[in-house]
Amino acid sequence: MSKILVTGAAGFIGFHLSKRLMNDGHEIWGIDNLNDYYDPGLKKARLAEIDDSGFQFHRFDLQDHGRVQQLFAEFKPEIVIHLAAQAGVRYSLENPRSYIESNLDGFFNILEASKQNGVETFLYASSSSVYGNSEDTPFSTEDRVDYPVSLYAATKKSNELIAHTYSHLYNMTTVGLRFFTVYGPWGRPDMAYYFFTKAILEGKPIKLFNQGKNLRDYTYIDDIIESIKRILDNRAALEAGGASASLAEQRSPYYHVFNIGGDRSVSVLDFVKTLEGHIGKAARTELVEFQPGDVFKTQADTSALQKFTDFKPRIALDEGLAHFVQWYRDYHGK
Repeated sequence: MSKILVTGAAGFIGFHLSKRLMNDGHEIWGIDNLNDYYDPGLKKARLAEIDDSGFQFHRFDLQDHGRVQQLFAEFKPEIVIHLAAQAGVRYSLENPRSYIESNLDGFFNILEASKQNGVETFLYASSSSVYGNSEDTPFSTEDRVDYPVSLYAATKKSNELIAHTYSHLYNMTTVGLRFFTVYGPWGRPDMAYYFFTKAILEGKPIKLFNQGKNLRDYTYIDDIIESIKRILDNRAALEAGGASASLAEQRSPYYHVFNIGGDRSVSVLDFVKTLEGHIGKAARTELVEFQPGDVFKTQADTSALQKFTDFKPRIALDEGLAHFVQWYRDYHGK
């Protein structure tokens, strides 16, 4: 079993992943600053769901270089899974500095500490947003991603570039995980499926940007966690180099990127209809214009993931939303 450091451990994906890896017998140390971007109470409730027999939690900012160095020296992780980030596309229009501090400074501190301490495998959260408004769908990891349309996307693209540099210079195994619209129980309140559910139950209107025509590749949280676990299970191939197809001969063999998505797009209008069915109540909708920073469509080409792990996300939206709505009712008492 491995010693694994998970950043963003109180976050949506970090919580589910920490719980799964700990249940598999790994020793997990988690970091999170429990900021108030959304309700810290939800983050604390997630942490309370994790059996602490194999999990140790540390609260601090990743921009704190000294604390990062101290933790690495004490724990000596073999694997680092870096999920901490300032999330949200629209929030980046209001508070851009937080994205630079968290997504660039924090990322660098963790990556550099991993290099200095001989971490064997460094996985990190990237995003489907790096593809921008590309009209070539499904998005392939072999596509060029040079035109982000939000600062959030630009920071994720920057993470990938920095990771490649470290793979090239230090033969360091790095794995970028391009997540596609993750949803499910214990999710983020700033995500559409969460605040749509809240508004529908409370009889409040919801805004559908671009008249609800935007298309998203929704990916259920269990499929995300299973994908990461299978990548880790096969990390010997990653560390040997050359596990994923190469965009060009110049790409380091120790640099890898995978799409983790459902390989299917659903319009926001159809998404709302499915959600209404599980809530048992119609939504009050307001159709509004396209929002700056948004993308029109996302759809993942998961062939590289499937080839490497013999797995692809498979939980349908109808099933996934049923699980989420049930959790929401239980958690919020509605």
